Amino acid sequence: MPDQDLPQHSLDNLYDKIKEVIEGSRNTAYRAVNFAMVQGYWHIGKLIVEQEQGGADRAKYGMNIIDQLSEKLTEAYGKGFDKRNLMYMRQFYQAFQNVNALRSQLSWTHYRLLMKVEKEPAREYYMNEAIESNWSTRQLDRQIGSMYYERMLMSGKEGRPAVKQEAESSKEEMMPSHLIKDPYVLEFLGLKPNQRFYEKSLNKLS
Repeated sequence: MPDQDLPQHSLDNLYDKIKEVIEGSRNTAYRAVNFAMVQGYWHIGKLIVEQEQGGADRAKYGMNIIDQLSEKLTEAYGKGFDKRNLMYMRQFYQAFQNVNALRSQLSWTHYRLLMKVEKEPAREYYMNEAIESNWSTRQLDRQIGSMYYERMLMSGKEGRPAVKQEAESSKEEMMPSHLIKDPYVLEFLGLKPNQRFYEKSLNKLS
């Protein structure tokens, strides 16, 4: 008996199930790679701070440590380890000293934006809101710039729904696939990023 084609509805159903498996597996991989990088940056920041605080004998050359490290690391691993990003790693550790409190849903760019928020309660609020609402980095940057947290506090219980609705109206969700396109992730993995995209991303955060 010759082979027969699977009925179209059965084929479509099987295709949809396999597609769901592939997309779910990819998203899990994207988040795992991103979070490994974020944790790695945290540990680098910790090592730098500990070196700088290692006593008077280390303090005398501590001022130059990031300059020296950035030169060696950039040569070995790319622009993701330049002076500016190493300074962010140091600040990252200082702002989020409990590594277990880091959230896998957020990218390194999310954390760089959060570090610009000086007050810890506001920073915590933006972090939780970004996770709960699945904000893209552009959306997080927009809400920090519009003082969303402060407006929520000032609006009172009755006015908060209107402020939240305003934020939702311009919402841009972060897709897990965006993580793997992040130039920092590409550098971390030893892959060559799109140079124009990389420079544009850095300029937005400077």
